[in-house]
Amino acid sequence: MSPSPDQPQKPEDGRREGIASPPLSFDAQILALLPQLRRYSRSLTRSDAESDDLLQDCVEKALVHRAQWRGANIRAWAYRIMTNLHLNARRAVARRPSVGIEAAEGVASNTLPADPLERNRLVRALGDLPNDARAVLMLVAVEGHSYQEVADIMDIPLGTVMSRLSRARHMLRQKLQEENVIQLRSPR
Repeated sequence: MSPSPDQPQKPEDGRREGIASPPLSFDAQILALLPQLRRYSRSLTRSDAESDDLLQDCVEKALVHRAQWRGANIRAWAYRIMTNLHLNARRAVARRPSVGIEAAEGVASNTLPADPLERNRLVRALGDLPNDARAVLMLVAVEGHSYQEVADIMDIPLGTVMSRLSRARHMLRQKLQEENVIQLRSPR
């Protein structure tokens, strides 16, 4: 039996012809753009690793700033975000030029090579510290953060940072001094 001419025909997917499907959500539209954005990021960076980073930054920025999207052309908006991110990254690299490792061949090192046994002792001693004390010590001593920055990073009061740092330094000093003792055989 053939359908009558005044009845709307159904396409293969079961929807009625002439009835628009509901619009895709913002996340679904961004997800649908991923292959195109990936190709564009590769064409901008000419590097797989850099293009993946650029794509991730672009999608993250789009998701975080979805309220700024005006509802018009999401594709153009996402491409604009990616282009701006790429241009900003190139400008940042141009402001901080790097020198190749070959340029440093003639430069002598002021420090003596570290004793591997001393290094191993230090690594063991750091590993024995409680996690929160070790984190504060590493952020201040190794990463060079101020006490206030560490307090903000770890979301703890400034006084707690200072006391954890003091305890960590004391425990580290004590552990290294304990291991510094050399046991000698008793004379016969």
